[in-house]
Amino acid sequence: MPETAFKIFTADQWAQFQADGVFHGAPVDLADGYIHLSAADQLQGTLDKHFAGQTGLVIAEVDLSVLGDLVKWEESRGGALFPHIYGALPASAIIGAPAFTS
Repeated sequence: MPETAFKIFTADQWAQFQADGVFHGAPVDLADGYIHLSAADQLQGTLDKHFAGQTGLVIAEVDLSVLGDLVKWEESRGGALFPHIYGALPASAIIGAPAFTS
């Protein structure tokens, strides 16, 4: 499995994450019991399906290796395995500069 994955944040979620230093999840994450991530090859499909028409999104790359056993790869859309975080996402797991959509 890849060592990194991506989390898509709204601008408000990103600002709160930066202020708190930890992300406990978006409403859908909290409802499902884990933080949804996408591998690089799944990212566009996730944007198209769940974020169509939204602007000001932040795409952050997550170093999965620092999260250890909190990450589970589970079957989801189309039978593909997606990375899910069963716990909080610390700011220290974000690598590189985030991408901002318009």
